[in-house]
Amino acid sequence: MSIVVTGATGHLGRLVVEGLLEKVPADRITAVVRDTAKAAALADRGVRLHVADYNRPETLPGAFAAGDKVLLISGSEVGQRVPQHQAVIDAAKEAGVALLAYTSVLGGPAADFSLAEEHKATEQAITDSGLPYVLLRNGWYNENYTENLSTVLEHGAVVGAAGEGRVASAARADYAAAAVAVLTSEGHEGKAYELSGDTAWGFAEYAEVVARQSGKEIVYGAVSPAEYQSILTGAGVPEPLAVILSDVEAAIGRGRLDATPGELSRLIGRPTTPIADSVAAALKG
Repeated sequence: MSIVVTGATGHLGRLVVEGLLEKVPADRITAVVRDTAKAAALADRGVRLHVADYNRPETLPGAFAAGDKVLLISGSEVGQRVPQHQAVIDAAKEAGVALLAYTSVLGGPAADFSLAEEHKATEQAITDSGLPYVLLRNGWYNENYTENLSTVLEHGAVVGAAGEGRVASAARADYAAAAVAVLTSEGHEGKAYELSGDTAWGFAEYAEVVARQSGKEIVYGAVSPAEYQSILTGAGVPEPLAVILSDVEAAIGRGRLDATPGELSRLIGRPTTPIADSVAAALKG
């Protein structure tokens, strides 16, 4: 019996595997990867590897076995994720896994922005499958913002279309720790966890944090969703992605990502990582 992590060499997947290695023997962990070279360090530590691709369902049989607990980390290819996820669900059902955990989106069925649609469809496919499941409805990552700090520092501005909206973000490592907690303990079957940071922050506050820590003048430049989309495409972001990102900004403005139910901190047994801490880590580089 293994704990299986798909997308194990991605940003979130790698953190989950690292967390699992602190709690269970390496030979009880299976990392599903597309490229063994990227997973060589995990194999050297005793983690089992299975090479598979969401886009090639024929590579998935053998990744899972009866009794396994599986973490399906959502794919990154927006527009292709429903069939990709369905292939994993089908393989997990065929194998008879004990639990399928899925990294969904905060709000689940109530989320009303376009980026959530594939997550909602995947949740439905999971519940329709009859598999034992748990839904990890992740909110926004601190890193969604701190990984773009160089642009903020270059232009002296945090530009966004969320107005006075707030974001209850947490560090990627916090969400990884929640997945580890669910995969290494019992009593989670059939639950949907709304996971977010302990404190919601606004973009003017974020600009102030960056300014204080960097010693540079940083302002919040609030624009409309249409203007934001134009800025993104002007910077080289493909238009379909720019549409999605501007839609998310509008959703933040409607208060869709500011919920602070405390479920993430309860699962991981500690407070979530404040945005200021992630800014400090990013500035140290």
